[in-house]
Amino acid sequence: MTWVRHCVLLAGFAIALSLSALGQTSSSLLTYEIVSVHPTSPDADPDNAGISSLPNGVGYDAIGVTVRDMLSVMYRLPKRQIVGGPEWTHSERFDVRVRADHRYSIDDLHTMFQNALADRFHLKLHVESRMGSVYALTIARNGLRMTPVDEGTLRNSPILTDRENEYTGSRVPMNYLCFWLSMKLQNDHRPVIDKTGLTAHYNFTLSFRPELPPDTDAKEAGNLPSIFDAVRDQLGLQLVPQRGPVQTLMIDHIDKPSEN
Repeated sequence: MTWVRHCVLLAGFAIALSLSALGQTSSSLLTYEIVSVHPTSPDADPDNAGISSLPNGVGYDAIGVTVRDMLSVMYRLPKRQIVGGPEWTHSERFDVRVRADHRYSIDDLHTMFQNALADRFHLKLHVESRMGSVYALTIARNGLRMTPVDEGTLRNSPILTDRENEYTGSRVPMNYLCFWLSMKLQNDHRPVIDKTGLTAHYNFTLSFRPELPPDTDAKEAGNLPSIFDAVRDQLGLQLVPQRGPVQTLMIDHIDKPSEN
């Protein structure tokens, strides 16, 4: 399984994280009991790379991933919205394993991972927010077509691939759906911002043709709708292009970690 798939499927979900806090000040007391950091072996299989949470809510395994991969998952931002830092944050891969002393929420696990990066990599960050091109996610005129459900047990993979270009969402909150759609709109570079006003979790199925590079033969996608038509007709939502706040995570300082 490639990193791209892991980034989408294993990103985890949480109630919206506060980027302004950056997990480095007010939440500094949330820390893992065990933090292990090692450079990834040159012989490691890249197909096994990815970030996954343990099923009992006590930690994460981030295997064969870059610093930017980890920041993207833990701060819920596409990597294109993470800037600064040396070249090795793009290219060098690490195995990071973190364990807590008891079960925590996904929110807290993410904050603890942020704190681990700050501690072991001497990472310092800040957020810049500027007006730019975004997609506002709103309820479509045809009405909502997703099924509201109880929050239930939090899952780390709320949107799974059933078959190629077909997805099933299970107990998906809006903040995760926006992050996931932003990842799918890689060619567009517009972040998706939640303006639905929806606060529940939802089940749904969704099928659309993938974004393809220009001049690519799209026959393999068959008659699948675009992501815009699919979101409107299958979910009862719409992606509206407009101006809005675009958050960028700025790396101010980072060091390579010592092993342990």
